[in-house]
Amino acid sequence: MLTMKTKYALKALSLLASVDQAEPMLIADIAEREGIPKKFLELILRELKQHGILDSRKGRGGGYLLRRRPEDINLASIIRILDGPIAPVPCLSQTAYRRCEGCEDERTCGIRLVLKEMHQTTLRVLEGTTLADVAAKVREAAAGTKPVARYSI
Repeated sequence: MLTMKTKYALKALSLLASVDQAEPMLIADIAEREGIPKKFLELILRELKQHGILDSRKGRGGGYLLRRRPEDINLASIIRILDGPIAPVPCLSQTAYRRCEGCEDERTCGIRLVLKEMHQTTLRVLEGTTLADVAAKVREAAAGTKPVARYSI
């Protein structure tokens, strides 16, 4: 399950992916548009900047912007930065592997075998979905929910 920190980060980053990439966005504007507590968002954005996902500009016209193109940032990388390993058990982790306590044989562990399928499917989706994809899905969903004006004479 995603933490609120990661959920807020993904919301903020998808917003940044959907706006003009050359123009920084103020924390206050991101927080207001996405319903994220401003102080919490400041901490999240600072951490993403430290990991090379965001840049910031100070002064007039300042704010945060993506350091790379939205097409080059996948969801798995964001989740790993903020929440750590994605694997449901440590013996499946790509970034923090360790043998599960009490496991005699990973090769025949039924829990690992079942969770491995789920984990591989999850990774395929998260690594294959970029911020640009999320922004596009949001645009599509918003276009489908707009009220249609109907007139009759």
